[in-house]
Amino acid sequence: MSKLTKNQKLALGKIEAGKFYSLKEAAGLVKEITTTKFDASVDVDVRLGVDPRKANQMVRGVVSLPHGTGKQVRVLALCTPDKEAEATEAGADYVGLDEYIEKIKGGWTDVDVIITQPSVMGKIGVLGRVLGPRGLMPNPKSGTVTNEIGNAVKEVKQGKIDFKVDKSGIVHTSIGKVSFNADQIRDNAKEFISMLLKLKPTSAKGAYIKSIYLSSTMSAGIKIDPKSVEEI
Repeated sequence: MSKLTKNQKLALGKIEAGKFYSLKEAAGLVKEITTTKFDASVDVDVRLGVDPRKANQMVRGVVSLPHGTGKQVRVLALCTPDKEAEATEAGADYVGLDEYIEKIKGGWTDVDVIITQPSVMGKIGVLGRVLGPRGLMPNPKSGTVTNEIGNAVKEVKQGKIDFKVDKSGIVHTSIGKVSFNADQIRDNAKEFISMLLKLKPTSAKGAYIKSIYLSSTMSAGIKIDPKSVEEI
């Protein structure tokens, strides 16, 4: 195990052991405890009181972060020729169909989001083995299979993200960058948690939000009081 640097020790010293922080406090503190030289991502991990093995307790959704993600999202629009101009004008980085399907079959996945149309999903289905494990397979539930190609591209570019609870009952996502100010981090986290609350399965029993941690790349996690966000 590597030794902690002086800066890392100082950062850890700013987190009070056993303390639960408010979302506002955590948003400011996560900037203080980040010691990376690059612009680190700010992440939220929420443990939910659900059983993901049960279909009626699967939590999955999309949310548009008010201040975006701070990332340059590379978008591939797999669409028919009549939609290519619309996708390009909306800011898609790559636009086409058959040529990109062949590239993906060959192992190319140098994108962050793929948006397509319902009419061409038949062609894209064969890419499941390549795209599925990388979380790139278009899905109507995440808004990436639509006839409104232009709108979908714009939303992703402006900060729309999709999320899904994992098999351990945890939802993990990035909601910004350390270069954001504390209010922007808080606003984005608040919007994300608000969406989680809206998606609470009716079949879920007991405490829905069990724990919340806010952290940045390589930083320690800051515990947020679940009770402080239940009524967001």
